[in-house]
Amino acid sequence: MVQSMCNTDTRDVQATVKQIKALEKEGCEIIRVAVLDMTAAKKLGQIKRQIQIPLVADIHFDYQLALEAVRQGVDKIRINPGNIGSLDRIKKVADACKEKKIPIRIGVNSGSIESRILKKYKNKVTPKSMVESALYHVKLLEKFDFRDIVISLKAPDVNRTVSAYQLLSEKVNYPLHLGITEAGTKWSGTIKSAIGIGTLLYQGIGDTIRVSLTDSPIEEVKAGWEILKDLDLRKRGRILISCPTCGRTQIDLIPLAKKIEKATENIEKPITIAVMGCAVNGPGEAREADIGVAGGKKLGIIFRKGKVIKTVKEKDILLALMAEIKKL
Repeated sequence: MVQSMCNTDTRDVQATVKQIKALEKEGCEIIRVAVLDMTAAKKLGQIKRQIQIPLVADIHFDYQLALEAVRQGVDKIRINPGNIGSLDRIKKVADACKEKKIPIRIGVNSGSIESRILKKYKNKVTPKSMVESALYHVKLLEKFDFRDIVISLKAPDVNRTVSAYQLLSEKVNYPLHLGITEAGTKWSGTIKSAIGIGTLLYQGIGDTIRVSLTDSPIEEVKAGWEILKDLDLRKRGRILISCPTCGRTQIDLIPLAKKIEKATENIEKPITIAVMGCAVNGPGEAREADIGVAGGKKLGIIFRKGKVIKTVKEKDILLALMAEIKKL
């Protein structure tokens, strides 16, 4: 499932709900919000009642915020039990979540490992130290017979993240939430996340994902879906395939591909659209596409499942292709 996190102030219910609804439309399936204080915690119920997808309360250190989030009816809590104080406090949170059947996500980042564990690994954040930290928090919950647990292990680089999840997957059967933390801006962060998340999903590791970008949460959801679609794990919306162009290309293909990408971005039906530069190889190379266009000399050949259905002038390609897409 594709997850994201609001970048609004949770205390501003209107702004937060507006962003969540936009994310729902984009395909977000789980949404997380930051709970900074008790005022934010008390707003969770209002937010929950106005949205359609599960709401996760992101909490650090303060067990009272977790208890209030439970009272407000959230669907999941993200909190590390080892950071909220005494065993009595951990038990209160575990018991409250158990009573309401609310899962707890333990989130270990490379920057949140306990000092005693870091010392053991010579102050180096390694996959083993990340896993040890996660298991420490898991055991604290298991101590109170709480096992409705999700775990995430995130580092800002691919190698440590992948290795940590691989190691953890051999030790536990709990669901795993995947992501590369602090991945970066839209362009570099998407590439980094696709490599890390994609590698793990290809190996059958992972249950939910979040692409963490220094950008709009909308872009996180878009990237998450592209990863799932490219691995053929989920189907939602169109898949666009296009050639990189070469010396045989005789139409202005790059801007055309961008226009087609923009014009079809809101299609929800899982169809494949091909944008090819060469009329000789285009229909053949993209014969499995539901619909597509291949360029000729200032013209475009529109084809369906590899079969040519019409030829149009270059200036008419976009309108003609969209008309055929609507028929699908």
